[in-house]
Amino acid sequence: MKISKNAVQQVRRERSKRKIKDNTSLYLLLAPATILLILFAYVPMYGLLMAFKNYSPALGVWGSPWVGLMWFQQYFNSYQFWPTILNTLKIALYSIAFGFTLPIGLALICNQIRVQAFKKFFQVTTYLPHFISTMVMCGMVLLFFSPSTGMISNFLNIFHIKMPDIIGNPNAFASLYVWSDVWQHVGWNSIIYLAALSAIDPTYYEAATMDGATRFQQMLKIDLPLLVPTMMIMLILTVGQLLNIGFEKVLLLQNPLNLPGSEIISTYVYKVGLQSFQYSYSTAINLFQTIINLVVLVTVNFISRRLTKTGLF
Repeated sequence: MKISKNAVQQVRRERSKRKIKDNTSLYLLLAPATILLILFAYVPMYGLLMAFKNYSPALGVWGSPWVGLMWFQQYFNSYQFWPTILNTLKIALYSIAFGFTLPIGLALICNQIRVQAFKKFFQVTTYLPHFISTMVMCGMVLLFFSPSTGMISNFLNIFHIKMPDIIGNPNAFASLYVWSDVWQHVGWNSIIYLAALSAIDPTYYEAATMDGATRFQQMLKIDLPLLVPTMMIMLILTVGQLLNIGFEKVLLLQNPLNLPGSEIISTYVYKVGLQSFQYSYSTAINLFQTIINLVVLVTVNFISRRLTKTGLF
């Protein structure tokens, strides 16, 4: 017996209505978060029109004259284009190289600790720095590495050793930023890998032990291969924010001496947008940054899908 297309559509509509009715409480629970997401993530996208206009607060977004891609061309031709791009990429890739890989290693080490009391102590001590605020962290960095009044400088003075000016050195800024960030977040970022390791079937380890595999061999042959899906998801999320370096931390650690190595896209947008009141110009730069992040995210996700069958979408 052949069922008509209209009958099939009617059945699907009735089924959808039944699902909505059965899950009304869940939809109501989801509603506040959805409303906040729309209000603070999608409604402000209306302001992206400023990137294509010569925005004036007196005229408003719609009333301001249309200039097309003028602001993008101005940024591409400006003397700050390549320095901000290169500094941002340098810090971002440096952060990915160590900020992404070290939490995996820490999780593997922590997973091999058999004494529970020591394991908990180890986890707590590595998690705690994550809860230090950005401003306090930058204050600690300045307190330790100041060449004149820093703790390390005062300690080296005892042995008549002069402390190099790490904070004022533009070539050292990336290392200062990345390694302080690694110390602060490496323990916290390892949590998701520890959760993935705890879900591994213990029979794999039992079989490996029966075959004479050492702990290191178990890490290489069991832990790492089974962590690959989680690692790829985290890598995609990390790379998708490639150009979004921590703005607050960079700004707080900046000074006139290290500016050639610390001026990134985010801080440049802040200065030309809020300090120089070039709203359209800063919006265009920020939109360019967002487009690059989107392209990188889609590309890495595609490559991950092809190589590991794992991806966000």
